[in-house]
Amino acid sequence: MTKVMFVCLGNICRSPMAEFVLKDLVRKQNLEDKFYIASAATSSEEIGNGVHYGTVKKLNSLNIPIENRVATKLKSSDYEKYDYIIGMEQSNVINIMRIIGNDPENKVYRLLDFSENPRDIADPWYTGNFDKTYEDILEGCNAFLLNVNSK
Repeated sequence: MTKVMFVCLGNICRSPMAEFVLKDLVRKQNLEDKFYIASAATSSEEIGNGVHYGTVKKLNSLNIPIENRVATKLKSSDYEKYDYIIGMEQSNVINIMRIIGNDPENKVYRLLDFSENPRDIADPWYTGNFDKTYEDILEGCNAFLLNVNSK
């Protein structure tokens, strides 16, 4: 089973969006028994808060199931539990490394590092553009699945 942890700053916008998008893609490909997918934050500021209404609205419009969840923080022990720890932007990767210490097994990536156009995914908390965030996350999740399924 491939265990994936998506990570962003607060775990209310991008990382839960990536979690639910990948779960939906995996479900549609009948691969649910092959993946465990979760998400977390690098900061404590949103811990206990639900998924941002902009993420909920966007995913609901696409009929992508959303689980009832609250923001949680990445722990150093998560490094041993997951095969991939995937940040949404470079600053997330820097903060992931501060939490886990080091990455001897090369588990830490940005989501769009799997795509043909590696880049950061902008935070819709600041941009307000949940459509663009979704497009980037979908691109990254599709590229990630291709990468993992080719191994």
